[in-house]
Amino acid sequence: MSGQAVKPLRLAVLISGRGSNMLSIARECLAGRLAAQLALVLADQPAAPGLAAAASLGLAVQSVDPARFRQEGRLDKAGLEAAMAQAIDAANPDLIVLAGFMRVLSPAFVAHYAGRILNIHPSLLPRHKGLHTHERALAAGDAEHGVSVHYVTAELDGGPVVLQARVPVLPGDDVASLAARVQREEHIIYPQVIDWIARGRLQCIDGKLQLDGAPLAAPLQRTAGAT
Repeated sequence: MSGQAVKPLRLAVLISGRGSNMLSIARECLAGRLAAQLALVLADQPAAPGLAAAASLGLAVQSVDPARFRQEGRLDKAGLEAAMAQAIDAANPDLIVLAGFMRVLSPAFVAHYAGRILNIHPSLLPRHKGLHTHERALAAGDAEHGVSVHYVTAELDGGPVVLQARVPVLPGDDVASLAARVQREEHIIYPQVIDWIARGRLQCIDGKLQLDGAPLAAPLQRTAGAT
């Protein structure tokens, strides 16, 4: 992740929990290895541990409490997303980065930021969309598992995939060991894709990917070892 100086890409990073991917991105930015800056870390849980971790790095943090948008036990999703959008727009980001953000965004929200939302999903998409991917990979007897960085569309985990990292499923693996192997790769490939965008190398135009001016017909692949 090097090359000529570019204007830092402004990021709004959305989290729900510890924010390990957010922190890996933030550290790359702060070290000058990633041509971006975190303009906002936004959580949909006021008690998300990642907020305190981000604040300790001097990053701007904010939360939107879903409890404010519940009436008679039902969530006003439109109201919650409007509050999120207000916070995001105030930070004026170039790219919205979902980093362990556990809410499914509405088609209207996604359309508002079309081509500007990136997500990381812990499976080799299109395999194992949705939740509990490590459990499902083990239950299916998969020989290989991994993680995908993709642009967000209205289809759940269905946007165009930029880069995947593949890891072996080893004999004796459990959810924790497999998840740890996958997470190490997450912290490598997510900053890499963001850096490509920051340097103008990667573009998503009308749902089609271009890397260095050429169409990206299939996701790029990184194969990790067993360690």
